[in-house]
Amino acid sequence: MAQNEDEAYDLGTVEEADIPTEWTNGAVYTLEQAVRCPHCREPIRTLRVVRMLRTQVTFTSPLPRAGRALICPLCERIVSAELSGIL
Repeated sequence: MAQNEDEAYDLGTVEEADIPTEWTNGAVYTLEQAVRCPHCREPIRTLRVVRMLRTQVTFTSPLPRAGRALICPLCERIVSAELSGIL
């Protein structure tokens, strides 16, 4: 985990037109109460959940072949959260 913002990996900005339609789909989870997105600082009540699939690796990886990412519905950045008990 990054100690400060300078150590964080930045994926850069992506124009909405560049995002494939199938990526904007996925499950939507409603939060019990509104929270602020750590990126855009806007209050949100839902999170989108999208599936991640490992598509390429050049070595035998001990990491899982699939996972899930939680996305802010407003700024579409990955949010740190946990989905326990539903996977």
